[in-house]
Amino acid sequence: MSERLVRVRSSPTEAAVPDPGQLIPVMRNTLVVRCNPLTKIGVALILMVGALLSIDLVSAGVVFVFCLLALPATGLDLSAAAKRLWFLPAGALLAAWGTALLAEKTGPVVVDFGPILFTTGSLSAAAAIFLRALALAIPLIVLASTIDPRDLSDALIQHLRLPEVVVVSVLAASRLLGLLISEWQVLSMARRARGVAGGSLLRRTHSLFSGVFVLLVVSIRRATTLAMAMEGRAFGRPGRTWRRRSHFGVRDLVVVLISLAVCALAIVAAHLLGTWNPIIG
Repeated sequence: MSERLVRVRSSPTEAAVPDPGQLIPVMRNTLVVRCNPLTKIGVALILMVGALLSIDLVSAGVVFVFCLLALPATGLDLSAAAKRLWFLPAGALLAAWGTALLAEKTGPVVVDFGPILFTTGSLSAAAAIFLRALALAIPLIVLASTIDPRDLSDALIQHLRLPEVVVVSVLAASRLLGLLISEWQVLSMARRARGVAGGSLLRRTHSLFSGVFVLLVVSIRRATTLAMAMEGRAFGRPGRTWRRRSHFGVRDLVVVLISLAVCALAIVAAHLLGTWNPIIG
């Protein structure tokens, strides 16, 4: 019975329906989407190692190019990703600008305009920081968007043997976060409709604290009801069974091996081309 429920919930039809709580909607049920959540976290960490050990263009570029080529395999809505993650290249560009200004000025001068001095060495370091920032951020955000919190909690409890009460409580709190935001919006509109909000700065501050207090009371009541419901379902008691079983399959092994190969390629390529610049030593 449990296996049938897992297959039904992981069907391509359901995977094609975007989840409002996700950072980026999942549009297709691909190999990466079907992987175990722990595998996705491991893949993100492996790719981060490939870009984190050295500050150079080659290692960061290899990981970055692989992330771009693998984006279609994630099943994510790439147009929505471009709209919601516009701040990533902007933040990486700011980091690169600071690096170009403060890095050691080696090589021929490229730009010399008053206090702004860019050389080939500083621009190379800035480009490496730009690619490195994107190579570190993209795997985390993309893989986190394909992780179902329910699957992650099942994997943490069943495979890593984390305390069931803690994991399920965090899961319940994360699922209620969206509801908390919507309630705050409704509460704010209701207070404005009654003429309570607005006016002077002092009145707005008083209205803000009043709204926070009301939201806190509602949250405590909901948390009490949820705790009683969890206690009634015997959370934290030994001998409980699981409706959904967390499994590792061949696809998990394939994805991990590919990520290890990319990490090794990034390190080896940087050594062969002489750009390896470790952050330690």
